[in-house]
Amino acid sequence: MPLSEGFDRVRDAAHNAHNAGNKVIYIGNGGSAAIASHLAIDYSKNGGIRSLAFNDSSALTCLGNDLGYENVFAKQLDFHARAGDLLIAISSSGKSPNILAGVAAARAHDCGIVTLSGFSGENALRRTGDINFYVRSSAYGFVEIAHLSLCHAILDLDMGWGNS
Repeated sequence: MPLSEGFDRVRDAAHNAHNAGNKVIYIGNGGSAAIASHLAIDYSKNGGIRSLAFNDSSALTCLGNDLGYENVFAKQLDFHARAGDLLIAISSSGKSPNILAGVAAARAHDCGIVTLSGFSGENALRRTGDINFYVRSSAYGFVEIAHLSLCHAILDLDMGWGNS
């Protein structure tokens, strides 16, 4: 689909979740975790959309220790996700087991799913969402900044920025 259509679909999904009393949930590892935190607060503060990131250090280390690191997001989704929430899953490689398990858990809870991935065009995450953004690069920095830029562009356009 054209990028503008993907942007519109994410904007609509985020607003629909919020307007129904639900939330947008972000997950990511490393640099993608930083992007998840950044976006969750920006979408809440600037966009007025109920959002949070599942990367609290105590939750990650507790669940990683007790259940395995591959389950740190899936278990948090089991605790907190409800039908109608929107998951935004960010993974540069698109092959992180904990991100893939998080997407599966979100699907089991009837959440909408948006993915952002890079590296291989055949990565496992790329086709698991309702909306999938893919950056054709194997450079972490480029993929991460593209993911941040895509999500910021969606929010900024939603807020009417750039429409002057």
